[in-house]
Amino acid sequence: MMLLRPIIDVLVTGGLLLLLASALPGVRLKSYGTAVIVALVYGLFSFFLGTLIGWILFIPMFLSLGLLGLLINALMLWLTDKLIDDFEIDSMKTTLIMAVLLTIGRFVMSVLLNVLL
Repeated sequence: MMLLRPIIDVLVTGGLLLLLASALPGVRLKSYGTAVIVALVYGLFSFFLGTLIGWILFIPMFLSLGLLGLLINALMLWLTDKLIDDFEIDSMKTTLIMAVLLTIGRFVMSVLLNVLL
């Protein structure tokens, strides 16, 4: 059961990415397979690099009431965009909007998965 949770997270985040890409102009994803790869890379970036940056910038993040965390998420999404060819976001504004919506969507997904699993 413990190994199943991260797999479900990546698959559902891939679906969320595909949904957001179809709803937001300026975001392109080739397929659901690409969305799953983007979810996996974004998750790894967020876990390793995002956690490190969060620890380094703890005080400014605390003082900004977590809003700096959204900028860190946008940075992770931008890095993912640069790394994966079949995933493209046109502008930094769209990247920030996508990061905010993805953060909200992943939070809702986490709450639902906690209830269901």
